[in-house]
Amino acid sequence: MATDRLGDLPHKERRRLFRRALVRPLATVVILLGVYFAVPMEGVESLTALGAVLLCLVVVVAVFVWQVRRILAAPYPALQSIEALAVSVPTYLFGFATIYHLVSVGSAGSFSEEMSRIDSLYFTLVCFSTVGFGDIVAKSEAARALVSVQIVGNLVLIAAGVRVVTAAVQEARRRRETEAEGG
Repeated sequence: MATDRLGDLPHKERRRLFRRALVRPLATVVILLGVYFAVPMEGVESLTALGAVLLCLVVVVAVFVWQVRRILAAPYPALQSIEALAVSVPTYLFGFATIYHLVSVGSAGSFSEEMSRIDSLYFTLVCFSTVGFGDIVAKSEAARALVSVQIVGNLVLIAAGVRVVTAAVQEARRRRETEAEGG
């Protein structure tokens, strides 16, 4: 019996789908974390901050578009939307953490202290969550510009990103209903 509603599935099948929806994003985060800490970043001073930001944004947009397409094609779009956000947000955060680390290492004095990878990830999370502890601050104009880009990106990711994912889920459901009706 084919169904497009999770509630109509047997309990065991629902649990399997939820586990898969949680394990894949968790695996993605673990892989991103491993790459973030394993890839050498000490000799990349020639990479400009603007180029790094643009590359980060391109990667985040590509991952997000890929995830939206997966939602539209998914048999359970709401479940796929959880995975989409759980993959897109960490990709965005690790991208900015990498940029902050490269800027900190490549341009001393850009921040109130030289940031390790952990410091850069921490600073990114503090900016994303809008907590703003103030223990690490952008000092140079370039670093402040980067933080400003992240702040705007945060708003776009949270507001527009969630709206696009919600619209994709609704569209996928509408398509499924149309197909079920035979039209």
